[in-house]
Amino acid sequence: MNIVLFDHKEWDNLHPLTLTKPFGELRIGILTFKERWEKLIEGNYSYLTQDYLSEKFLLKVDEVNLFINPAYFPNSELVDLILNLEVGHVLKRDEELIAGKISLEDFQNLEKLSNSIRYNGELLHIQKLWDLFSVNDQAIHFDFELMTKGRESQPISDTNGVRNAENIFLEEGAIVEFSILNANSGPIYVGKNAEIMEGSLVRGSLALCENAKLNMGAKIYSGTTIGPHCKVGGEVNNSILMGYSNKGHDGFLGNSVLGEWCNLGADTNNSNLKNNYSNVNLWNYPSKSFQDTGLQFCGLMMGDFSKSAINAQFNTGTVVGVSSNLFEVGFPPKFIPSFSWGGNENSPKFDLDRSYEAAQKMMERRKKILTEEDKKILKHIYFEVTEY
Repeated sequence: MNIVLFDHKEWDNLHPLTLTKPFGELRIGILTFKERWEKLIEGNYSYLTQDYLSEKFLLKVDEVNLFINPAYFPNSELVDLILNLEVGHVLKRDEELIAGKISLEDFQNLEKLSNSIRYNGELLHIQKLWDLFSVNDQAIHFDFELMTKGRESQPISDTNGVRNAENIFLEEGAIVEFSILNANSGPIYVGKNAEIMEGSLVRGSLALCENAKLNMGAKIYSGTTIGPHCKVGGEVNNSILMGYSNKGHDGFLGNSVLGEWCNLGADTNNSNLKNNYSNVNLWNYPSKSFQDTGLQFCGLMMGDFSKSAINAQFNTGTVVGVSSNLFEVGFPPKFIPSFSWGGNENSPKFDLDRSYEAAQKMMERRKKILTEEDKKILKHIYFEVTEY
């Protein structure tokens, strides 16, 4: 089956994380949205996304395709409805398309289609930046069952203090020694060749993905995802690191989401609660304004390739764009646009060629390269994306 994950209005609302990628490339729980659908519905996957992303994230279409909006988190009922769609039929919720078994021409002319099924059941819909960490605990539970059902964990070393071992799963090559693993309130998943170093304190739910590492003495609270090849130390609560990002030292990260190839300097901290306990406002790209999250706890949202210096301090509900370098003294603004060189309101723009060089050097450490497609995406953001 040819399956196309398409971007809709959720893609805009999840900037800056989606400025560099389609929605389906985001990670929540253990898996990216695309990886999760690949495990649920077998097929050949591609993306229908923005023009400037389509050279890297290709679209492949057949005469009939299964279009899916990945912003709707799957459940068994939803998967069954999608699998049983007839050709020419679509599945909707409140007039919004969830999925359709249709041609590309039909997708581009949905108003002409009359064969629609309504979905009225419970459904997680990721619509805003803060939804990612807010439902991450649920996503970890879902993915843990999906990834481990019918499989046997690698043995857990007896050097560890363990609670509820049946809720802990270690993939091949995972290393966990002299740590505390408490899975009473949620599962703990340790991916292939991942490591939890000595003295770490872990309270599930936790997704530690392939080749990721918890440094010595890390303190990890529930609802946390540490993506592939990330290194994490200090204190982390209900946060997501998408992949290839580092928070290697002491400092607090809470109710936050970091993109790929980010780095937080030693003793970087973020606030996730206002002094007056009021709701947190967060920058929204489409409206170019701050929106009420309805949450008391909301921390840092950081786009790909952005970095902070040592002892950086982030206000409650701070949004940082793509490829920004934050090193100015004091609390930076609550919205920092892409390619900021310093992080203050009057900071100059990071030179584009130098941003390529910095990204390439970071990626070389993980034996990755900054491709020409990557450079074109960053160039588009640099010149074409208006963030204020």
